Parts: sequence; structure tokens; C-alpha cells
Amino acid sequence: MWIYEKMLQYPINIRKKDARLAKIIISQFGGPDGELAASTRYLSQRYAMPNRLAAGLLNDIGTEEIAHFEMVGAIVRQLTRGLTAEQLREQGMDAYYVDHTAGLWAQAASGTPFTASAYQSKGDPVTDLHEDMAAEQKARTTYDNILRLVDDPDVREPIRFLRQREIVHYQRFGEALRRVTDDLDSRNFYAFNPAFDRR
Repeated sequence: MWIYEKMLQYPINIRKKDARLAKIIISQFGGPDGELAASTRYLSQRYAMPNRLAAGLLNDIGTEEIAHFEMVGAIVRQLTRGLTAEQLREQGMDAYYVDHTAGLWAQAASGTPFTASAYQSKGDPVTDLHEDMAAEQKARTTYDNILRLVDDPDVREPIRFLRQREIVHYQRFGEALRRVTDDLDSRNFYAFNPAFDRR
């Protein structure tokens, strides 16, 4: 259960419309390394996580990723709100407009639709936490790439905030991985922990 505070985690106030930027930033809305994949990954993995602190972390970060999904959606919407079909065509967003008009739809910058195959949930605590750390680094790299393409400070500042949160999440997952591996027999978890298979 969550208590929803009806405000963005970081304010989004974009004054200049730019569908070209929206077309690339949408990758963090529904791309393979975006916020939708992250939230779904972590909120799915928490159920099989045997370490309760790590399970709580997955829940907390998964919930925060939903807030980031909302922020990226606000960025994309503010970059395109009020643009005409002709302006969207001129700025390379005409194919998106044909299928979705002004609606937000989960896709990568390439136009590839979101798919659950973008993330993994194995049920193995070490595997899943390594997956999570890699996912945070891939998201950080995507934000780095976006920052290389964006000059508008109204867009850059929330993107920088989101990038920083990826770094913090990576660090928290690293701490959780150390806690989880401390709980395991470091010589060979599966050979020395047969109870794992009986859960």
C-alpha cells in the first residue's frame, strides 16, 4: 500500500516545446532501460527475495521508479503539448502522432514498444541484485546520452536529477548484495544451502 503525494519528485516546468527531444527522452518512459522496466523489475523481484531488508529495498526503489516514470511522462508531455500535427511532422514525431496523437505510450526512442522481455526476475537473490545493478548503470548511461543531446536547462535539470537517482539506486543495490551474500555460504550457496530449493 502506498500513500500518493500528488506532486512530482522533482518539478518539471518546460517552457520551450521540442518534439525532437521528446522523441529521445521517451526511451526512459518505455525503453528497455527505462523507468517502466525498472519499476516492474524491482516490484516483481521483491516476492522471491529471502532477505527482508533487500526485499524492502526492492519495494522502495520500485515505487520510486514509478515516480520517475511519472516525471519522464511529464517531460515528454510538456515538450509536445500544443504542437500541431505539422510541427510534430517537421520535428520527426509524425509516425508517433499517427498512432498515439497526444497520448503517452511506452516505447523506446527507436519506436520499439515496451515489452516485459526488457527485464528479468529469476528468483535467485544474487542473480537478481546483479541484474538490478546492471539495470541502474544502463539507465544512467541512457541519461548520460540524453544529456549529451539536450541544451535546454528546463529539460537538463530534471534529467540530471533522474541520472543521480540511478547512481544512488546502484549503490543501494550493491549494499543489498553484500547483505545477501553475507547470509549465504560463500563457498557454494547451492551445495551448502539445500533448503533454498525447498522454499
